Formats: sequence, structure tokens, C-alpha cells
Amino acid sequence: MTLPPRDLVYEVEQFLYREVRLLEDERYEEWLGTMTEDIQYWMPGVQTRFRKDKAPRYSHTRMALFDDDLFNLRRRVTRALHETAWAEDPPTRTCYMVSNVQVDPIERTDEYTVHSVVMVVRGRNEDEEDWFIARRKDRLRRIGEGHLRLSRREIYVTQSVILSKNFNIFV
Repeated sequence: MTLPPRDLVYEVEQFLYREVRLLEDERYEEWLGTMTEDIQYWMPGVQTRFRKDKAPRYSHTRMALFDDDLFNLRRRVTRALHETAWAEDPPTRTCYMVSNVQVDPIERTDEYTVHSVVMVVRGRNEDEEDWFIARRKDRLRRIGEGHLRLSRREIYVTQSVILSKNFNIFV
């Protein structure tokens, strides 16, 4: 197995860390700027299955918690920041941790597949706290002067049932 150059791995890690900092700071417009115009942001629902059942746990043909393009992501950001967004007043407090970053070059020389694990802790109001843990599979693409941009994100949460009262954060 050929390992990616250390400089590339470091650059990808810094991209992911900056991205979650933008989310924590509610700098959503800047966060949207880290994406390509053809972004696909997909979080499928999980179906718990026995090992003998060969149907996939995740499928594009079944329900997804998110299946957004840039237009829909922008709509969600606009709604979250609007004065009538009662679920965000007072604002949600989030803390992200990204780990287990692995970079795989693919056939295109300007794109990379990036695997990572993310944990999000969300605090709301006085006593609500939710934890979300997920595996992510991202596609990063070099754009323009070599800047990395997110062109695809697949988010695989560990929970088959989201117990939170609402799910108004980005993972």
C-alpha cells in the first residue's frame, strides 16, 4: 500500500479542523465556501440487519436524514440564521472532534477520498445534551489555485434512531 505524502495528510487534516471550527463558530457562509458547486451531502438512515440478511445497511434508494446539494445546504443555513428559527434561540452550542483521518488518492489527480470519524456534542437550553458519532467518507477536490474543497460527504451515524428532539446541526 502506498502512503500519501505527509504534507497532503497534514493539509487535509487542517481543512477538516478548519471546517469544524467554522461550524462551531456559526460561520456558515464561510463553511459553505469550503464546498464545490456540485456538493452532495448525504447522511443515510441506518437499517439494523442481521448478518445473514445481505441487503445493505445504507442505500441511496431508502430514507436519508440529509441528501442535500449546495442549494439545499444554503437553504438550511439561511433558515438556521433567520430570526424565526426558534430551535436556534438561544443558539445551539456544539463541539466537534475529528479523528482517524485517512487520505486515499483516487484515479483523478485533483481529488482525494478522505475517511474520518467525527464526534459532535450539542448542548441546547439549560439541560439538553446530544452526542452524535459518525464515520465520514469525503471527496475533496483541488480548485483554482490548489485550494481543497469538499465535493461529496457521506455521513454514517452509529445510531439507528436519532433520539434528539431535533437535528439542526451539520455533521
